[in-house]
Amino acid sequence: MLKAGLVGAGHLGKIHLKLLQQSEKYNLVGFHDADAENGKKLEAEFGYKYFEDFEELLSQIVMLDIVTPTLYHYDFAMKAIEKRIHFFIEKPITQTLKQAEEILYKCREFGIKAQVGHVERYNPAFIATKSFIQTPMFIEIHRLAEFNPRGTDVSVVLDLMIHDLDILLSLVKSKVKEIHANGVSVVSKTPDICNARIEFENGCVANLTTSRISMKAMRKSRFFQQDAYISVDFLEKKAEVIRMKDAPEIPNDFDMIITNAEGEKNQILFEYPDIQPNNAILDELESFADAITEDKNVEVSLEDGTEALKVALEIVRLIS
Repeated sequence: MLKAGLVGAGHLGKIHLKLLQQSEKYNLVGFHDADAENGKKLEAEFGYKYFEDFEELLSQIVMLDIVTPTLYHYDFAMKAIEKRIHFFIEKPITQTLKQAEEILYKCREFGIKAQVGHVERYNPAFIATKSFIQTPMFIEIHRLAEFNPRGTDVSVVLDLMIHDLDILLSLVKSKVKEIHANGVSVVSKTPDICNARIEFENGCVANLTTSRISMKAMRKSRFFQQDAYISVDFLEKKAEVIRMKDAPEIPNDFDMIITNAEGEKNQILFEYPDIQPNNAILDELESFADAITEDKNVEVSLEDGTEALKVALEIVRLIS
């Protein structure tokens, strides 16, 4: 078991603490939080050891879980690097591209493993369907959330859309060519709703709409490629794959056959991938443990996190 510590015991940090404690791949040494009152309260309530001195915690662990507000990601990551400690860092990786690139460079220099918390990579609906998504040429993404004051210190792009940017960049194997974006601040001082159109060099176009002031939550992505349509519902954990193939010479009564304008007959196939329930946060943490103990590549690399941040910051610039 890897000796692990956590910094940042807010809403998400508390979830991480619980899962690190439960995991058979980690030995949770303890945690640090800038709010000593909060730290001591958690220690008394759940038994996690609270370290007022962050340096003392670092001296006893081999893996640091960074779940602080993004503003502090860079500082804690650099402290982990100084002590040659592997670290898991929540998304977005940092506030600025320069900070992200420096962390990336330092980790490469010292052979430190780091993983970025883009948790939707571990969504069971995405896991079940990603093998079907081969060369999408049009992608439609909606991520709509009801209003929650938590997270409004940053644009909806860095708060929510960045999840979909990471998924998008992991699937489209081409460089971004052009971005168009628009956003509006409605209830906060940063944009609460945003639409972005991203064009890739291979011709793929993605249209993303993200809102944190919607009446109803939605996290759905639709992928269109030659002879196939794939729908992934990240919220409801459902997926559907519709594919076309040449119609059989003698179709049975239940085959769905269509004839196009050229007279060609095709069969429509409906598939519903087998989706296995999971705890996505636990899975991402444990996959990072495997990457460390087995010395293999992490699932969501610093390079991935940096690229998602780069595109997100460009969208923020365009709507500012």
